[in-house]
Amino acid sequence: MGEQPLRVLSCGDVEGRLTVLFGRVQSIQKKAGPFDLLLCVGEFFGTTPEAEADWEQYRTGAKKAPIQTYVLGAASRETVKSFPGADGCELADNITYLGRRGVFTGASGLQIAYVSGQEARQDPAPAHCFTSKDLAALTAPLAGSPKFRGVDILLTSQWPRGVCRYGNNPEVTTKSCGSGAVATLAEKLKPRYHFAALEGAHYERLPYRNHVVLQENAQHVSRFIALATVNNAAKKKYLYAFNIVPMKTMDPSELVKQPQDVTENPYRRPAKDETGQQKTSVGAAEEEEPSQQFFFDLGRKEGGGPRGRGRRRHLDGDGHLQGQPKQPRRHPVPSGPCWFCLASPQVEKHLVVSIGSHCYLALAKGGLTPDHVLILPIGHYQSVVDLGSEVVEETEKYRSALRSFYRSKGRRCILFERNYRSQHLQLQVVPVPLDRCTTEDIKEAFMVQAQEQQMELMEIPEHTDLKQIAPPGTPYFYVELDSGEKLFYRIQRHFPLQFGREVLASEAVLNIPTRADWKECKQSREEEEENCKRLRDEFQPYDFALDD
Repeated sequence: MGEQPLRVLSCGDVEGRLTVLFGRVQSIQKKAGPFDLLLCVGEFFGTTPEAEADWEQYRTGAKKAPIQTYVLGAASRETVKSFPGADGCELADNITYLGRRGVFTGASGLQIAYVSGQEARQDPAPAHCFTSKDLAALTAPLAGSPKFRGVDILLTSQWPRGVCRYGNNPEVTTKSCGSGAVATLAEKLKPRYHFAALEGAHYERLPYRNHVVLQENAQHVSRFIALATVNNAAKKKYLYAFNIVPMKTMDPSELVKQPQDVTENPYRRPAKDETGQQKTSVGAAEEEEPSQQFFFDLGRKEGGGPRGRGRRRHLDGDGHLQGQPKQPRRHPVPSGPCWFCLASPQVEKHLVVSIGSHCYLALAKGGLTPDHVLILPIGHYQSVVDLGSEVVEETEKYRSALRSFYRSKGRRCILFERNYRSQHLQLQVVPVPLDRCTTEDIKEAFMVQAQEQQMELMEIPEHTDLKQIAPPGTPYFYVELDSGEKLFYRIQRHFPLQFGREVLASEAVLNIPTRADWKECKQSREEEEENCKRLRDEFQPYDFALDD
């Protein structure tokens, strides 16, 4: 098939609702097809008389699946009787049982690894459970090969335990759900797509890396997708459609491209070094840096001058600014490089405008305006509600400094945060000319655009602490107007990632709709450096960090 992508559908627990599922698949085939195959994870068969009668029609050939369908085995005692045995076989025309565990390679070269059932909790294992021997038999021939790069797709019924680490949070409680053995399997097999079910929830995790940055060659990313039950009352997503070019036929440089929202691998565990100290196996490259790691020289004028008070900032081995009292860690540090942690080699140093004790100011990449900046914590915090009091205090100082700075240029200051599909807090601060629109106009623009997207922005009292309405881990969008008014939206499922920018770029506010997506506003490094130097010089009279 060469570079021709395969078009695949994946489905959660069917529980015997075959006519509903295949009716939906047929409708998708007409609108967006054709798809090549359907992969079902979780419980395929149901136990009700209706489910059994439905299956009988497909088994006897009275009805036929509209697409080649592959299913996993029983995930409970009740459905074991529906499968002939541990080995895969054809159950009905176009419906194939893959088997207890194994690897299926299609004519296109697409490689699908699979494990049926749930992790065994007793010995001997019941028929609907898999054992560590099953997993060893599956991984040994694959992961043992020096040429092994990973599999295209992994199908398991159970979720992998800990999959949410470093990622976005699902609707289900993940502490108790999932299997540690499935997590180990996913780490070893490095699937490009991993599908699971059984929890009745739809969850698409941010893609994660399969390599340690700066230590290992780049590898492809993995995407974990959990799907809900067919025809569930809450209308949660149970079908997922995607295109995939088999790894075997892909250009290696295409295969290893890293999406912007990629996170660290959730399954890598901290390992102990020879001294017994804990260190993290992922992202250990930072530990190899010299303890006196020089990052920025924010000197404004060569040879000093009356306001040339730029400081050289050094970080010690723990990522603390030297000369500052060490703060107790309140938040887990990411196990690998983060684009916004100041101690990370990934930080785009040339965008940094000012560095305080707990926060720093950076020019926004692809900013809405030349003075669009970000307030970022130096340490790794995901959102405002996770911050310790001293970090909150310094973000307030930066906000106040920016308000004064923008006011001097005839602009009002709009601040927003999106705690969704992001792993490091970014407070976006955008100046809007006073003569372009009123605060009321901006507020109305946010409200109207939210309503159009079926979202209800809630106004919260000026002195309300966000922590009172959004406990840590809650995805949300938050905007603060120059009047002190605050608008808040608790993100339920999907949220337009560029929402804040889209509103501010709209005709009602800045009237620069073509700049709504930051990727369309990229500048060359030279332009960014020049813009950042200009902003540093202009912001200098307001930069409290220079007075320390």
